[in-house]
Amino acid sequence: MSLIVDPFGRQVEYLRLSVTDRCDFRCVYCMTEDPCFLPRDHVLQLEELAWIAQAFTELGVTKIRLTGGEPLVRTDCDQLVSLLGKLPGLNDLSMTTNGSRLSKFAKPMFDAGLKRLNISLDTLNPERFTELTRNGKLERVIEGIDAAIDSGFKRIKINAVILKEQNDHEVIDLVDFCRGRALDIAFIEEMPLGEMDARKQARHCSSDEVKHIIESRYPLTLSNKRTGGPARYYTMADSPIHIGFISPHSHNFCHECNRVRVTVEGQLLLCLGNEHAVDLKSIVREFPGDIARLKAAILAGIQLKPKQHVFNHDDVQILRFMNTTGG
Repeated sequence: MSLIVDPFGRQVEYLRLSVTDRCDFRCVYCMTEDPCFLPRDHVLQLEELAWIAQAFTELGVTKIRLTGGEPLVRTDCDQLVSLLGKLPGLNDLSMTTNGSRLSKFAKPMFDAGLKRLNISLDTLNPERFTELTRNGKLERVIEGIDAAIDSGFKRIKINAVILKEQNDHEVIDLVDFCRGRALDIAFIEEMPLGEMDARKQARHCSSDEVKHIIESRYPLTLSNKRTGGPARYYTMADSPIHIGFISPHSHNFCHECNRVRVTVEGQLLLCLGNEHAVDLKSIVREFPGDIARLKAAILAGIQLKPKQHVFNHDDVQILRFMNTTGG
């Protein structure tokens, strides 16, 4: 049982730990076209990341997902995976990646102890892929997905953000791609983070709309699968895969939130939809080795966790881009 309990009685058992704000893509819903990355000394070092992870696991966190930016642009990521994989009580160590470097790193990550992968893939059209990512190559991601399968990963999930008049006509193609490779897929509503003036509300595509598109081809049945995250999963009669929907706009899931995020700057973010944060990096660097102090700061900070987020394109805007937030 987790000792991290917020004011509304929710136990935090899941940490999303950002290892970098850098990425080899520039996805339109994640960052600006010309981002300004953090100076190296602002970024948590390998030992600091592992120390923070240890504090959380000693408080009862059982699930950690490594995020970015793109985690695999960090050259010591396999060393971090190896360190975290040895933490007592950590049952689930996973990573969210854009897949561009998996051809090289899937096997080392699997051998180091990584158990699961979420791979972002929003389109199967090479030109549109380059347009949405601003510089990515689709063939590298497909090669990376296949390398992850060949490396032994059994629980791979594709993440897709669907935008109207950009890739909403590819929903069935993405489902078929995952059916062919026995991959789960989660469709995620775009989150209003960053500079929304450049991104129009009209392109928002709800989970209900995506589900309706899928059911025009494949009838869906609600599954009892639960992963400790916000997705609601469905199955198809003729395939073993699960199709998930993550709906921060249309179907608020805050009442069962069990997660927090730590940015690569060491900020403990208590909710994706507001700016409440606790500076853990200052504690780690001013009091190295004092894990009791670090855990006390985490427990005190969790009392700032709000009841729910407010994602409304008209009223509230969070100025953090996803690459600095940590996935």
